[in-house]
Amino acid sequence: MKSRTKVVVIGGGIAGCSTLYHLTQEGWSDVVLVERNELTSGTTWHSAAQVTNFGMNQTMVGLKTHSINLYKELAEDPDYPINYHHGDGGIRLANTEAQMQGYRHFTSMARGMEVGFEVIDAEECARRHPLISTDNLIGGLWDPLDGDIDPAQLCQALARRARKSGAEVYRNTPVTALTQHKDDTWTVHTEHGDIDCDIVVNACGYRVNEVGAMMGVHHPVASMEHQYFLTEEIPAIKDTGHRMPLLRCPISDYYCRQEKNGLLVGFYEQDCKTWGMDGIDPNFVNALCPDDLDRVTDVLEGAFARMPALMETGIHTVVNGPITYTIDGAPLVGPIPGKRNAFCIIGLRAGLGEGGGHGWLLAQQIVHGEAQYDTWCLDPRRFTGHTNAELTALKAIEDYQNEFRFHFPHEHRPAGRPAKTTPLTPVLAAEGAEFTVVNGWERVDYIKPAPDFHPSLSFNFDEAFEVIAAEVRNVQDNAGLAEVNGFNRFEITGADRHSFLDRMFCGTVTKRAGRVGLGYLLNHHGMIKGEATVANLPASDRGPERVWYGSAAASELHDMDWLSRHIQKDEDVQIRSLTNDQTILVLAGPRARGVLSTCARGDWSAEAFPWLSVRECFIGFASATVMGVSFSGELAYEIHVPNASLYAAYLALRKAGEAHGLKLFGARAVESMRMEKGFLHWKADLITEFDPFETGLDRFVKLEKGDFIGKEALQKRQTEGARKKLVTLRIDASHAPAHGGASLMQDGKVVGTVTSGDWGHRVGMNLAYAFVDPALATEGSTMQLDLCGDLVAATVIAPSPYDPGFDRIRG
Repeated sequence: MKSRTKVVVIGGGIAGCSTLYHLTQEGWSDVVLVERNELTSGTTWHSAAQVTNFGMNQTMVGLKTHSINLYKELAEDPDYPINYHHGDGGIRLANTEAQMQGYRHFTSMARGMEVGFEVIDAEECARRHPLISTDNLIGGLWDPLDGDIDPAQLCQALARRARKSGAEVYRNTPVTALTQHKDDTWTVHTEHGDIDCDIVVNACGYRVNEVGAMMGVHHPVASMEHQYFLTEEIPAIKDTGHRMPLLRCPISDYYCRQEKNGLLVGFYEQDCKTWGMDGIDPNFVNALCPDDLDRVTDVLEGAFARMPALMETGIHTVVNGPITYTIDGAPLVGPIPGKRNAFCIIGLRAGLGEGGGHGWLLAQQIVHGEAQYDTWCLDPRRFTGHTNAELTALKAIEDYQNEFRFHFPHEHRPAGRPAKTTPLTPVLAAEGAEFTVVNGWERVDYIKPAPDFHPSLSFNFDEAFEVIAAEVRNVQDNAGLAEVNGFNRFEITGADRHSFLDRMFCGTVTKRAGRVGLGYLLNHHGMIKGEATVANLPASDRGPERVWYGSAAASELHDMDWLSRHIQKDEDVQIRSLTNDQTILVLAGPRARGVLSTCARGDWSAEAFPWLSVRECFIGFASATVMGVSFSGELAYEIHVPNASLYAAYLALRKAGEAHGLKLFGARAVESMRMEKGFLHWKADLITEFDPFETGLDRFVKLEKGDFIGKEALQKRQTEGARKKLVTLRIDASHAPAHGGASLMQDGKVVGTVTSGDWGHRVGMNLAYAFVDPALATEGSTMQLDLCGDLVAATVIAPSPYDPGFDRIRG
């Protein structure tokens, strides 16, 4: 066994084998996989092994497409062919028009990744799958490339190819401990000796937290018992003359596929059960849980009704084994929070179908620092601080019970609520607030007009449309107050703080005391990494001279990782997170200055406190830090208050606002207003797939300044020209917004992809942001938006259709 290697991958299931293989494909051959038993001895060996193209966003569709293409190549390898039923086709059923509308959106989204789905009616579903009944059925989504694969053969084929490229695989080699050294390298201790390495990858399936504990981390992954059975032969299948398509049924919570001349039928019962919460037997290898078909009786009845042939055949084999879920149902693929040179590829509940793509994206991140797609939807750092085992289990149960039910826009499921709150949460609830969830935080979505107000789930504008319009009007005409909790806030101190930040940002970073600036961070490929405000606070009784760095609510671990990684050894820079200590109250509207002047001493005039200023003060008697910044396009102030005095500040503002028409507003109103102003959202419009010039952020780039991260790559990219350009679109539809991922068409070809969409209540327009072909990025260019199956006109307009001169923000 090697004593030194570049990467050690721990775990020999699909996650580990795919990662090992793809590392060799990215050019790293000095890599090792260690497995405590035999390859595929965990969840992989009993997987139902379905391989679909369906995904909830374009990154997921792209990685699944890679899996399908890779598996097809492996199956056709004359030296080591594997069993892969490719292109049997698959149907996701629907019995509501809302589900069908969602399928039409996913078809539009997938088209941008060169994947062809088809929305079909009930009769066509039955024609393609003759065993199903059309009772209580409207239609479904057809995936022509759906299929299934042999799990063990797949992993062996990947390991074989990795070995041929120089990788090594050590079976029956349990890891006993992990040690990280001062230079951030690792020693992997095993029962057969130690391996020193630069990088460790946790690919341990349901044993993920056993290895996580060796690193001192906990991963938000829980296991669920999952049952399927194999039937005896069904004559109708044998007589059909072709393989049956796969079936996934959100109506009755089951799936099935052909297995020889019978069926494999799996269940996602409501009376489901977690597994391994109190530890896992070390001898649980190639093992199963006890059968428990009584638990799936309700689901089985629905399956019988949909497929009467099941009532006429026997059960050949029952399989009940653990599968892993994360706290939001999506895998964790990328850097491990708080650790250097440590990655994970875990929580792959659909591991066989997706694993080829997950390993591909992870290998790119390890070797190149980023993948070719933005991988935030998979990033392990997208959760911050609230993801304990108990909460993860609650969310895993909820996801399991809704396996084939996609999330609708503005749908926030109830399990694990509320995870993060502030002293104002019950106060705002008493005011009638409807809450959304942002990184676990309960944040006001809008104020309900009545306690029993519950908008329907839809891809159209819902019944809250006029409620949000009224909130926007009051912010435009008077003054509004909103709590923005969970917003990321770092305090950066040290003599070298300004030079450090200057190196991190691609543009000018203000160094003036009492001033605020906005800037963008790039990765080493010259692509957008982050967006942040920088506020310079002078020395006071609250602290020394310092910088407050503010960024998106979910970015805390991501940004801390990026910033701390780039502090040089000789730099005097310290970073401390204030994210969970302070909460922002946003005061916005033309009468906001009057409200602030009523409850805070000092001169708040435009001359004394202009836009992009920062000042420490008291709101009533509550200490606060006020910034003159706006995400709404109106005169606005961010009021940062320690949580201990948040309620006191809130009461002072509400009292002061009585004479100025102050009302509460929520996140839905903010979303509408920011669309009108051309303000972008991190990880919606600001992603690692595009550089700042493609994203329309030219004014924030200063190539003439000194060195900054990504400068050389950005200069090279500039000579190559833009691949896409971000534009603002006016959509000729009043019934529904454009949804992220939707395709823009011209002459039957995809020419762009939507990143954000919403109604602009102040300008009376249906607005969208989208990356489009550069030739179409000029004002007046027209194309068609595939809006849930309907082609509607979309026209490029100038950015910031509301108050483009920023006069209202300046007050």
